[in-house]
Amino acid sequence: MAKEKIRKRPMSEINVVPYIDVMLVLLVIFMITAPLLTQGVKVDLPQASAKPMSSQEQKPLILSVDVQGQLYLDVGDLPNEPIDPETLVARIHAVLINKKGTQVLVRGDEGVAYGKVMDAMVLAQKAGAASVGLITRNPEP
Repeated sequence: MAKEKIRKRPMSEINVVPYIDVMLVLLVIFMITAPLLTQGVKVDLPQASAKPMSSQEQKPLILSVDVQGQLYLDVGDLPNEPIDPETLVARIHAVLINKKGTQVLVRGDEGVAYGKVMDAMVLAQKAGAASVGLITRNPEP
């Protein structure tokens, strides 16, 4: 009886083709699903570095979002009172009709959830604002 030689495969000869197939399938899945997951609100960004607004420009509408997510608009009888979303849209729309080209700026509290600020921007766009900006403070040196 002759002993058959059993050829053992060394570890350096692992077949990697199945792993490549799996990676290609995962790549295709991520390429298809990634664009579906991103949503956003159109915001016109400046082409140059930001600079303060000059006092000669038309006064912008300022929409504020406090830490609880309540909305405030600096137009109306009681600018320091919270306003509901339907009234907010109606007031912004009325101002934009009467004063064409009025800029809408959103000022969000540092502690408010990002989604609340996005909701405020969506409401401003729903009211007819062509572009919505964000108010920030200068970093302290």
